[in-house]
Amino acid sequence: MTNGKSDLGTRQDIEVMVNSFYKKVNQDPLLSPVFNDVSRVDWDQHLPKMYKFWDSLIFGQATYKGNPFVVHVPLPIDFEHFDRWLELFNQNMDELFSGKVAEHTKQRASSIAYIFQTKLTYIRNPEATHSLGPTKS
Repeated sequence: MTNGKSDLGTRQDIEVMVNSFYKKVNQDPLLSPVFNDVSRVDWDQHLPKMYKFWDSLIFGQATYKGNPFVVHVPLPIDFEHFDRWLELFNQNMDELFSGKVAEHTKQRASSIAYIFQTKLTYIRNPEATHSLGPTKS
């Protein structure tokens, strides 16, 4: 335990993390319209999927079945959206948890955001991907 916060350790922790994160998303002027107006997310169905998704990633429970990337392809999202998503995710994690699992979870979220951004950029403009990431000198 660090700073009075415990590390992520249970399915209940995941539910707290997901619920508080999406509360922030729903209040965010950039992200809320994508989730609520464009995607018209059914939160009663979406949140349990996210519990399973993070349970699978964090604790290896293999409860999530699906391809989350495919859902993002038609959305009008870009680097700004992923940066904001990641900013809110990390802020949420830092408010709730502290420890190795929490840090690893933030790293996983960062990897997911980067992979989704890269794939979407390639799908939308294959010529633009040469400018992604560090360049060799």
